[in-house]
Parts: sequence; structure tokens; C-alpha cells
Amino acid sequence: MPPTREHAELKLQPLPHAGRSLAEQVISEVRRAVHTGAMVPGRLYSVYQVAEQLNVSRSPVREALLRLAEAGLVQVERNRGFRVVLPHPREIVEIFGVRLALELPAVRRVAAGAAGATGAAADLGGALRATMDEMAAAVGKGDEGLFFHLDQALHDHILVAAGNGRSRAIVGGLRDTMRILGTSTDDHSRTLRQVHEEHEPIVAAVAAADPEAAERAMRSHLTSTGLILAGQAARMQGEPVDVAALWASIVN
Repeated sequence: MPPTREHAELKLQPLPHAGRSLAEQVISEVRRAVHTGAMVPGRLYSVYQVAEQLNVSRSPVREALLRLAEAGLVQVERNRGFRVVLPHPREIVEIFGVRLALELPAVRRVAAGAAGATGAAADLGGALRATMDEMAAAVGKGDEGLFFHLDQALHDHILVAAGNGRSRAIVGGLRDTMRILGTSTDDHSRTLRQVHEEHEPIVAAVAAADPEAAERAMRSHLTSTGLILAGQAARMQGEPVDVAALWASIVN
């Protein structure tokens, strides 16, 4: 659908077309445009506009918008276009409430099984430590994208070892939603190095076969991350949300 006066002005850069799928690249560009202000929440944009400026066909744009709509970042209006919708703090708190419910028993189970670890359990400890080393290297390079990919891998190692495939799939889906939303705590609230340091007691507790410490460390990490992200969402929307009270009402 060609843009009309009804659609807001838009200026995007053509995609490189290399590496990731075009839909993934469109998702990244929409997120970047929202963060830089090139796309304004609430304004109406057209698929035609986006496809033309990114120099791609409308198919990957439609695929990307479908995934963004599922994540709650855009609202598609049939035969009109789409609008960017910022995530509400409640959505973020609910996501972390589910993650806590699934990842705390997972890390506790894994740590409990690490006593006298041999075979698969020992392999897990090695995988966690190797991932921590790679995360530290990403911190040194300032590579945020690689760092958060490794962050996700570390959590996934624990979920795989816990043996509940359904929990792993649910957490993976929730993390994908957060990734598509583009929410990251790598701002003035917390550095990549601090995020890395929050994972250290989790890995150490698993290695020490200490379920209580592993659960405490995972709870602390997820709670810190969830509160920061919900606070960022509240500030972006200019809403007077008491994030701590919201967290207490939903999670605690």
C-alpha cells in the first residue's frame, strides 16, 4: 500500500542483506528506529514505506511485523498500516514472574545434582565456566549483541540440564519476546560487566553443588534485571508506575 498523507514521515537506511534473515534484519531496524526516535510510538506507518526504504520486498516486512505484533511492539491495523506500541511495565514484570517460576527450580535441581559431578553434570560445569569466559571477552570488546547471546546460552545450559523441555521452550520464547522488544539493561542502570558479575554466583553455586545458594543467586539476578527493565519501560512511556509495588503484586 503506497504511503498517503495519513502515514507519518519515515527515514530508514537500506538493509545490508547479508548474514541474518531479512525478517530478522527488519526487526532490528524497527527496534533501532524506535530507540533513535526515527519511529514514533502511536504514529501510523505503512508496510510499503518500510519495504521501500529498507530496499526489500514487502514479504519480509510483513513477517517481521507479525513477529513484532506477537511480541507486543507493534499494532497492525488492517488495510491501514501499523503503529509502534511500547511495552507496558506490567508485561515485563509478568514475563519475569514466569521466568522466576521456571528458572529457580531448574537451577536448584541442577545444583543439587552436581554433588560429586561426573559425566553430564561435569560437562555442564565446564560449559557454564566456558560461557562465562566468553561473556567476559565480549565485555572487553564492548560487543553487546554477542554478550546477550551468550547470556541466553548460559541460562539455556541450565534449563537443558534440568531436563524439562517445556520449561526450556517457554523461557526461550519469553527471552525472544524481550529481545524483539529491544529491552536491554546495558544503560546507565547497569553495565555489561555488572551483568556478567551477577552470573558468577550462579555458576559458582552450581559448581559447589549448593542448591540454596544457586536459587538465591538466580532470584537476585532475575529480580534485578526485571525491575530495571520495567523501570525503563515506565520512564519511556512517561507513566507514573510504582514498579516495586507492581513487582510485589505480581511476583511476590
